[in-house]
Amino acid sequence: MRRSAYIFLSFLLPGVAFAKDINELDTLCVSQKYHNYIDASIGWYESLVNLSIQKDPKLQSVATWFLEGRRNHFMLNEAAFDYYLDNDPSKLNFDAPVESWLNLTQEDVKALSQSNTSLAPQAEKVFSFRQGAAHKGNYDLRSALADLLSHPKEIEVPLKKYNDEMQKLAETTCDKAA
Repeated sequence: MRRSAYIFLSFLLPGVAFAKDINELDTLCVSQKYHNYIDASIGWYESLVNLSIQKDPKLQSVATWFLEGRRNHFMLNEAAFDYYLDNDPSKLNFDAPVESWLNLTQEDVKALSQSNTSLAPQAEKVFSFRQGAAHKGNYDLRSALADLLSHPKEIEVPLKKYNDEMQKLAETTCDKAA
């Protein structure tokens, strides 16, 4: 039993020893990399929604509502990332892929919406959207999106674009030593 515990601990300790410290990173590069991730994500959603509307123009209203929610979500994450990068880097996980550097829970968004930080107005928009009633066409749009995602040929161009952007981000290093 003890031996198993030692083996388990030996696997944990190297991970802790190699945790990235903000002082080892080029913060301008890190910020730009996260902004590029946000842009790629918004572009991905816009592409999927546009393809859905092309197939069914009746989805235009719900698509506008949905994209507003997605954009607000991503723009809050972008602003929160920069805020934490400058004020509390411990809230960021640079050992993870770029899409996981910041994890805002619903509780975090609520707290930010009630804070006196510059993030409050954006967080309030996102929190209100999430707490509000869904658009009456929400199920139809989500079904259309699911249908698109189950037909890879139909999304080949935007998927390749998104995957290429994410691959480029994965290859971008922001270590000061690099």
